[in-house]
Amino acid sequence: MNGFLCVLKPPGMTSSDVVVRVRRRLPKGTKVGHAGTLDPEASGVLPLMIGKASRLFDYLVEKEKTYIAQLKPGYATDTQDAHGKIVAGSGEQVSLAQLQAVIPQFIGDIMQVPPMFSALKRDGQKLCDLARQGVEISVEPRPTQVYAIDVMHVLEDGSFMIKVRCGKGTYIRTLCHDIGRAMGTQAHMGLLLRTQTGMFTLDDAHTIEEIQACDDLSTMLVAMDRPLAHIPRIDVAPWAERFVRNGNALTKKELSVKEPGDAPVRLYLGDKFAGIGRMQDEHMKFEAMLLE
Repeated sequence: MNGFLCVLKPPGMTSSDVVVRVRRRLPKGTKVGHAGTLDPEASGVLPLMIGKASRLFDYLVEKEKTYIAQLKPGYATDTQDAHGKIVAGSGEQVSLAQLQAVIPQFIGDIMQVPPMFSALKRDGQKLCDLARQGVEISVEPRPTQVYAIDVMHVLEDGSFMIKVRCGKGTYIRTLCHDIGRAMGTQAHMGLLLRTQTGMFTLDDAHTIEEIQACDDLSTMLVAMDRPLAHIPRIDVAPWAERFVRNGNALTKKELSVKEPGDAPVRLYLGDKFAGIGRMQDEHMKFEAMLLE
């Protein structure tokens, strides 16, 4: 069983918890991994790699993600979300006009200081573990991209529902925290829902309950090549099947494209996705072999 499974992760579960739940529903020994962590209290789209799809992690496009988040002005917390301790603020509220005035500062290439309560590591230890031990360290700012921030609703409690399109590695709770600072107050993130990552959307996502009730999870899987449409396709001549199945290097005469360049390509044998290859020393060599 090989492919991608798009899960609708509920709040209160870690991404690893979801992997464990799904692994129990698969044949013993099946590899399962997640392609992009969600915070435990966040919900939304969590793609899982099943079987040989785990070999394709490095080729997935995760550059663009979409979130719906609750920005709550008034207080900052140590985790930058609603589950941390209040560390600053007096409950001061802000207007929609104030929020809209600072949003342009956070569009484009920006720098973020990752929160201490995160899974990033320093000297082999997670920052969140160090934070729980009371250890404070300096975290360097990192570049990230925010493509759009739209205010969707103003809620009765003075908070805002915002929609964020951003690049890989963007911390939405840090974004909320920094927006609060830009408005001259404090803020943190309330709810968080990831609605899209790469090609996977909420429309593709299955709940834990649906997965538990399904008799044949293969019916829920997305084909291994579908999330890789951004990678060029090259067909291999049928008479080279033996070489392909053995994972041998291929010559240009066995390929449908004679000048494939040096970027990764998807290799096909007939209608079968054989794997990912790359030209090296005038030969196409497999980086990820998928055929039996």
